[in-house]
This record gives sequence, structure tokens and C-alpha cells, in this order.
Amino acid sequence: MTPRISVVIPAYNEGEAIIPCLDRIFAGTSVPCEVLVVYDDPADTTVPYLEKYARDEPRLVPALNEYGRGPARAIRWGIDQARAPLAVVTMADGSDDAEQIDDLSKLVERGVVVAAASRYTSGGQQIGAPILKSSLSRVAGLSLYWFGRVGTRDATNSFKAYSTEFVRQVGIESDAGFEIGIELVAKARRLHLPVAELPTIWLERGRGQSNFKLMRWLPRYLRWYRFAFGPRLTLEQLQARKRAAS
Repeated sequence: MTPRISVVIPAYNEGEAIIPCLDRIFAGTSVPCEVLVVYDDPADTTVPYLEKYARDEPRLVPALNEYGRGPARAIRWGIDQARAPLAVVTMADGSDDAEQIDDLSKLVERGVVVAAASRYTSGGQQIGAPILKSSLSRVAGLSLYWFGRVGTRDATNSFKAYSTEFVRQVGIESDAGFEIGIELVAKARRLHLPVAELPTIWLERGRGQSNFKLMRWLPRYLRWYRFAFGPRLTLEQLQARKRAAS
């Protein structure tokens, strides 16, 4: 059966911690789906648990990233392999609310190109995040919403649903961290394509160690933050810009 939703999860040495994350996703997703867990190295500690889980769960697709190391390339690889018309990116640490995958997907099915889970809209919360990280994220998200008119108060959150057609048309230029989320929101805004949001409650991971590298990735976030404020582009102009930059 062709899936309605492709869930893409970048994973790095999650080990056994991946199991409760997968349990919540499969329990919370009510429509036909595939779940691609993308890892960079066959020796990743997540792999044995994925292989064991997949023996009993055919919807799980362990996937070796062939685009190079890092979460940005892993997400791009996963979306390129997705069989569904929409892809939901969520994290392996369980901080996202898996029960919202269906609702985010429905927004894309209704016509938006990006549906964001927002920590900073009414009803949303961010619990347990480091102060500097959460403060920068909030300021960026709210300023992009009010002054950039990007359609979501939480452009930096990675938990989003995307039209796979949109992603493949505009391309992904991010090549390091989790800046893909703001890149695709910024591109949708420059193309004047619809973006929507739902409130979410984000919880800091309860086990394991975060792989988020704030200071290393901050310049990449700033690049797409600035890009969001530019004038309207056509798809042809955006694609030509991407070719010129490559």
C-alpha cells in the first residue's frame, strides 16, 4: 500500500532510546505511513535496534544516508526517498508530539506547502530547553512571523510537514544542522506559498544527549533568516539562484 505520510527521522547514536520514539509514532499515526529513520554510519548504535524493530514492523525503513554526514543531509536524503506526497520531519529524541503527525499532514493535504508545529503560538510550550537556545529561537520565530510574514511563529522548529513536491522543486541547500526548517519556510515565503501552524508542546529529551550545536550552526540559521525578508521570487528565479550558488 502506498503511504499517505512519510515520516523522516534523522538519527545519530540513539541506541535503545529510538524504541519509545518509534512506539509513539506508530501508535499516534492513524493513516498508512512509512517511517524512514536515516543514519550516517552502519556502525551507528541506533542500527541494531532499528533492524530488530523492522522485523515486526514493515512500515519502518532503516535508511543509510548517502548524501554525507549530518542531520541536514540525512533529512534531505529521507525526503528524497519518501514515497508519500508529504513528509513529516520529526526528531529521534522523542521531544516532539507524535500524535500531531496526522494533524500536520492534514494541513498539507488541504493545500499548504509547510505545516509547522509551533511552540510560540497560543497553546504551545517549550519545556526544559536551555535558556539561550530557546530565547534565540523565540526571538527569531516571532520576528519572522510579525515582520517577515512567514506564516508561522516557529520557523526554526524542525517538527514540520512538507509537500514533497514543493521540497523537490525548491531544493534543499542546507548541508549541516537543522536549519532546513527555516530554509524551507523562507523559500515558501519568497514564493508566496501558504504556510500554516498548529500549537505544540515540546519537551526536552529525557534520556541521551542532544546533538544540537547552537554556535556552530547559528550562522547558517542567520543566512536563511535574512533570506526570508527578500522580495517575491518566481520558482524559476529561485531555482536559478540555487544553481548560481552551487
